[in-house]
Amino acid sequence: MAAQYYEGIGRRKAASARVRIHTGGTGNVMINDKDGVDYMPRSGDMEILLQPLELTGNRRNFDVTVHVNGGGISGQRDAIQLGLARALLQLDPGLKPQLRDAELLTRDARVKERKKPGLKRARKAPTYTKR
Repeated sequence: MAAQYYEGIGRRKAASARVRIHTGGTGNVMINDKDGVDYMPRSGDMEILLQPLELTGNRRNFDVTVHVNGGGISGQRDAIQLGLARALLQLDPGLKPQLRDAELLTRDARVKERKKPGLKRARKAPTYTKR
């Protein structure tokens, strides 16, 4: 039988992430069947998405597997961070005040505004020409 895991779902913009933390791990992070550092090569991204584990002092206690799709790099990163915080909450509900104070349990609901007719983007109007 496989090792026990706890799951959390995170969403941001158009990205959705299913995060599982496996007990008894060594700190490995797999994102879409790739190593975490290979999937998120930008500097600082791995530190941001692993912030819930660092905050609770569990960085080396769990293996993390993630399935993420949709959106771009930043949206996926933030979706993984929220999913990881929610998975930790499944593991230990006593971590809620600590995660809440660090604002890691709040879903960022901002999404791209739709384009309006007659405009170039959501709010940008065409350049005015007198003649």
